Amino acid sequence: MAGARVLLVGLASDVIQDVISPLVAAGHEVRLGGPADVTRESWGVVISAPQQIAGSGGMELIAGLASEDANTPSLLLVGTEQQLVRSSSGPENARVARLAWPFEPDALVERVQALLRRSVREWEAEHARASDFLDPHLLVLEEPQLLQAVRREIEDAGAGRIAGHSYLASVRLEELDRFGKHLPARTLEALWLQLAVIAEMDALGDEQWARGAQGDFLLLAPSSSLAEVRERLQDFSRRIATRSFDLGGQLAEFSSAIGYAEVKRHTSAEQALAHAREAAQESARHLDLQPARWGEKKTVARPAPTEVGWLRAWWLGFQSRHLLLIQYAVTTFLGIGLPFLFYWGMGSAGADISGPVYMFVVVSLALTAFFIWVEGFLALKRIDPPDEPALPYPPASAVIAAYLPNEAPIIEDTVRAFLRVQYPGRLQVILAYNTPKDMPEIEERLQQIARENPRFIPMRVRTSTSKAQNVNAALAYVTGEFTAVFDADHQPDPESFRRAWRWISHGADVVQGHCFIRNGEASWVARTVAIEFEQIYAVSHPGRARLHGFGIFGGSNGYWRTPLLRELRMHGFMLTEDIDSSLRAVVRGRRIVSDPYLVSRELAPETLQALTKQRLRWAQGWLQISMKWVMPALRSPHLSIGQKIGMLHLLAWREVYPWVSLQIIPLIIYWAVEAGSLWRIDWLVPLFVVTSLFTLSTGPGQIWFTWKLADPQLKKHPSWFWFYVLTSTLFYAGLKNAWGRIAHLKEARGRRRGS
Repeated sequence: MAGARVLLVGLASDVIQDVISPLVAAGHEVRLGGPADVTRESWGVVISAPQQIAGSGGMELIAGLASEDANTPSLLLVGTEQQLVRSSSGPENARVARLAWPFEPDALVERVQALLRRSVREWEAEHARASDFLDPHLLVLEEPQLLQAVRREIEDAGAGRIAGHSYLASVRLEELDRFGKHLPARTLEALWLQLAVIAEMDALGDEQWARGAQGDFLLLAPSSSLAEVRERLQDFSRRIATRSFDLGGQLAEFSSAIGYAEVKRHTSAEQALAHAREAAQESARHLDLQPARWGEKKTVARPAPTEVGWLRAWWLGFQSRHLLLIQYAVTTFLGIGLPFLFYWGMGSAGADISGPVYMFVVVSLALTAFFIWVEGFLALKRIDPPDEPALPYPPASAVIAAYLPNEAPIIEDTVRAFLRVQYPGRLQVILAYNTPKDMPEIEERLQQIARENPRFIPMRVRTSTSKAQNVNAALAYVTGEFTAVFDADHQPDPESFRRAWRWISHGADVVQGHCFIRNGEASWVARTVAIEFEQIYAVSHPGRARLHGFGIFGGSNGYWRTPLLRELRMHGFMLTEDIDSSLRAVVRGRRIVSDPYLVSRELAPETLQALTKQRLRWAQGWLQISMKWVMPALRSPHLSIGQKIGMLHLLAWREVYPWVSLQIIPLIIYWAVEAGSLWRIDWLVPLFVVTSLFTLSTGPGQIWFTWKLADPQLKKHPSWFWFYVLTSTLFYAGLKNAWGRIAHLKEARGRRRGS
């Protein structure tokens, strides 16, 4: 049966040549591809590595190979004997075969020919069975039956016969949306029953479930509050993400997209279901395991200048041109002018409060300086992971999130840097990117890299508008036991994945590495950021982790246990989705390690304008995180007293500090007004002198710690450190505090994007 089309998926590079040559010589057409290619075209045989079958990455293979359609391909697993033994729990039938490598070319050709001759009837007989472990009493309705129940809810609500509200939810399994039509009806039926088992765990009273006609799982929750339904659907989504499902003998994992609608707001059951499905489509855009409620988010367009008077139009134009300057002026008045007026007014009324305020400010700044020194000394001690991993090196995955119009010039270099990483196990590299327009040249070059390196999967996420959506979408294809998340400009050191696994295999859940700036010579801004990042990743992060007992994930060069990342996801509605994921992990008692010797090299902004835009987003994102997580952290049963104090310092105090640190200025102005001039103030008060010197010492002290712990490549530029001392002392430290205050103003005004 020469001339058959053969697809190779996930084979190691040293195996590929042994497979391609004999098959091409036998007259077969051989192509390299990824799991998704199984269902896109017609193939005679799919040849894959055993580890490619495990987990959600094998979903596409199962969808293509377990179909009742006679045109679906057979599967040949090729690997070492040890790999084949480990995969023995996978599919075993007439259309699945195994071949130990190395092998004789004739043995490979003979095995492929035998698979091509297998009849679909033999395979169907092998798999015509239902899952026997499910509860036969679970009732899963059909869509028309559930719609009838929804109609009754609408009638009862209209007649006032029920209390509370009823909600109808549509639950879609993202991978099943793409490949479910290829699965046998019996396998799909077993899948719905497995979903019903999970739904029963957290079910609200009188819930009903049904199989939707559009391939979704429907859920009706009567007489429930919005808070109850939201929590219930969040739990259901989390259980789905952390569960493996049996699909005819193969385990698969899914990402759920859940939409729900309030029943009584609709005039018909069909309308309620349509709106629930519409909300599910919105949830599927993000894949962050967060249920979406129909009608929850409404945007109101701002009036254009042509729709308002000329004065308003002039102000809007002036504001858009000088927005940052206006925000700086407003926050300066709020931080200096308003407090001065308050101190002066209280003093005029005979209630001078400047003394107690001064004591509070001095003590606060001194304590902050003390903790900075402690973090620095704690960071001096080098702590490495154990020399050997507790378990053998497993398959690993790297997810690179990219926005191609901006990052197209660097993305090929990034991908090739990842393909040079030295890792003993299988390393899968996924580029998850979004782009508002087709970029055929760069996308074709990425496809060419994928053809040359089967470990690499370029994946365009067409519905994505954010990094969070890119990462969440890539998780459906991840096959590694641990997954590293990177931005598009990062290039990890060759040994980084080995080092990360040594941490994870000995108990860490997440490992945050050291982000090193590699373009410091590009501009004075990049040079400043290069030293600042060394101060953050070599000193502050490890020092704070040792002081408070927890680390944080900073968005890139972070290594996660894959099940944990699948469970938590990235929430794109947060400006700093990385920190949000960190806090969700820490509050649940998960361990995040900060390793300054796990290095990845990235690019810094090269202009002050670009840096300002980046830091304002970070500052506002941290504010959102603080407001969201301070109280849950303090209530968490998984955190110790010391960790909760650390949370207060990290979240609450970091937001207060930019305003407190500024209060010394209005106090001095008030005293100068009261005394008649600055020169009449007694500057030599011992408390003021000592605390001022101690507080001012933190800047040079941090630079000393940074120099001691900096990456050797950065130490080749000692002048950069002196330059940072100068810029930080003169304006940069104050500018960072100003960005924090402006972020507060933006959040208070409800401004999230560039305003």
